[in-house]
Amino acid sequence: MLMKTHPNRISDALSPEGAPVALVVGSGFGGLAAAVRLAAKGYRVTVLEKLDGPGGRAYVHRRDGHTFDAGPTIITVPFLFDELWALAGRKFSDDVTLKALDPFYRIRFDDGDHFDYSGDKDRQRAEIQRISPDDLPGYERFMAEADHCYQLGFKALGDHAFDTVGDLVRASPAILKMRGWRSLHQMVASHLKHPKLRMAMSLQSLLIGGNPFSVTCIYSLINALERQWGVHWAMGGTGALVAGLVDVLQGLGGQLMLNSEVRRINVQQGRATGVTLADGRTLPADLVVSNADTAWTYRNLIEPEHRRHWTDRRVEKGRYSMSLFVWYFGTRKAYPDIPHHMMLLGPRYKDLLTDIFKRHKLADDFSLYLHRPTATDPAMGPPGGDTFYALAPVRHLDSGTDWRSQAEPYRQALQARLESTVMPGLGEQITTSFMTTPQDFHDRLLSFKGAAFGLEPLLTQSAWFRPHNRSEDIAGLYMVGASTHPGAGVPGVLMSARALDSVLPHASAWRAAAARA
Repeated sequence: MLMKTHPNRISDALSPEGAPVALVVGSGFGGLAAAVRLAAKGYRVTVLEKLDGPGGRAYVHRRDGHTFDAGPTIITVPFLFDELWALAGRKFSDDVTLKALDPFYRIRFDDGDHFDYSGDKDRQRAEIQRISPDDLPGYERFMAEADHCYQLGFKALGDHAFDTVGDLVRASPAILKMRGWRSLHQMVASHLKHPKLRMAMSLQSLLIGGNPFSVTCIYSLINALERQWGVHWAMGGTGALVAGLVDVLQGLGGQLMLNSEVRRINVQQGRATGVTLADGRTLPADLVVSNADTAWTYRNLIEPEHRRHWTDRRVEKGRYSMSLFVWYFGTRKAYPDIPHHMMLLGPRYKDLLTDIFKRHKLADDFSLYLHRPTATDPAMGPPGGDTFYALAPVRHLDSGTDWRSQAEPYRQALQARLESTVMPGLGEQITTSFMTTPQDFHDRLLSFKGAAFGLEPLLTQSAWFRPHNRSEDIAGLYMVGASTHPGAGVPGVLMSARALDSVLPHASAWRAAAARA
């Protein structure tokens, strides 16, 4: 899809009777969704992207006939995309084809046994019964509680900005009903006894950067969300969704500027007035929305004198999510026995997560997420070949790991693990290979500490306690994306843009307020 970008142009600030100007920093799913919503409200929108293509963490790499989606691959809650297309008077399914996956993903345990996680209730019960018949009643109780968390946590609270203490007070009864002070693993373990089932029903929080032994049990809603809406693949890759959003934005009159890194958000008298780019240009605006990592935004894009709440000290003392090591590779042969999504668990579960989240240690063993998009979409690779990425959760840069020297040995260890489990002889079949490390998350994606998901989604770092969608420090500055409310994952970042509707007026109301001022 051709994207009509304007790398050297931005609309001038308009007269009071014209549309107010909104600048969006970053073109990830959150930034593009926010831009579409702003354009539909009547704002004049420009999205500023540091990289040479849109998507942020959902950037697309194309090498040697392979299409590699850099980041998110599991698509749920399709109606959030339907909404965005509808704002432009268009139909999502006319532009993007989603294919439901069955099973959602396969969980392979270290002993070679596996659990196929699906939305088919009967088959799911059969999988539970095969592993541990006595746990079937507990599974039913767990899913009922997860559904409860979905209703209270996602549907009721997910798209409402936590802007004031009053918002927290109003949400507190729901948090108490969900007993949100428990960890996800504690909740799962209260219903299921078999260790394999405890792993299978708690590892989902890793998809949003959270240790299941630490994150609030509210995130059991992920299990319910997947069962409610399914797990889907966008034909053409996640990049097809990004390109579609860019096209929707441009159809509403918005712009995308690539190779346009924001170095500073300009503030005058406590209000965001625009941005300064790395090339020195200053772009004026009536409001700024940051889809960049919130910690990076506050720590590096805003001068300290403008930050009373998000001081350097407050930013630095937060508990941040893990980072990721991602190995992208293509093969000359196909691996038909490997499903689209597979989790390969290592010999340790809790101890490995403790190494990652608490001990600041790069462990010798690992658990992997193996992504094979060509299982569903052969066009993602060359004829006869397969496209993969293998993702390992690792500690963020506080580990002190020198990834310049450790990346290749670590990749080799991943390859050896795959060869000894599900891909024998892999080394002889590789045709292309490259990696993303925590250092890349820091240097290329501008993520504080190289953390892949911002603050870890603990109860004390969620909802009102997470960086707000409307900045606590600066008027006219707003936040979307994984590191603000409600959190990471494609549904979360799309909901963060939806949350702006509760704090941002229509452009006409903005103009009226400006005129009164």
